[in-house]
Amino acid sequence: MHRYNNFPMRGNSFSRAFGRLGMWLLGGWKVVGQMPDIKKAIVPVAPHTSNWDFFIGVFAMLALGLKLSFLGKKEIFVFPVRRLLTWLGGVPVNRASAHGVVADIAKQFNEREQLILALSPEGTRSKVEHWRTGFLHMARAAKVPVVPVALDFAKREIQIGQPIEIDDDIEKGLKEVQAFTRQAQAKYPEKA
Repeated sequence: MHRYNNFPMRGNSFSRAFGRLGMWLLGGWKVVGQMPDIKKAIVPVAPHTSNWDFFIGVFAMLALGLKLSFLGKKEIFVFPVRRLLTWLGGVPVNRASAHGVVADIAKQFNEREQLILALSPEGTRSKVEHWRTGFLHMARAAKVPVVPVALDFAKREIQIGQPIEIDDDIEKGLKEVQAFTRQAQAKYPEKA
């Protein structure tokens, strides 16, 4: 296991073994690459076409001993799973009122010593013509890099890319993230 000095970590040998077991049970997934040793980042994970994506991500997080946060629609944060989702790093978001979410997330980055926020740039499991760019605006406002992660169901790989600094050219940042993640095959390619 890679040792980090800055990246937020959690868990123990049991949780890491549990994560590896989960990755194996879901088809023998492996991680290619490693997260950079940084305190703060936004991690767009794509393509996102299935609920299985979440479980693969959770098992990988546990296997690597990483402490990640993730955005989820507030409707899933209900009894009996609310406590578990919060423990896993879930942050409920009201998707009906996206106005203000960028500023709220940027504020959280500024207030915390460490925060790695994973999210789906598509914003849904359904096919979309255009990705949401809120995650890039969050990265720019918080002055944190974006670390793209691709879920490749053909290879059973979680591929970790290099950090991308986001400036005022949001479209350029979007193309860089998509160039990395679009080479991966989604569970349901017709939705990607």
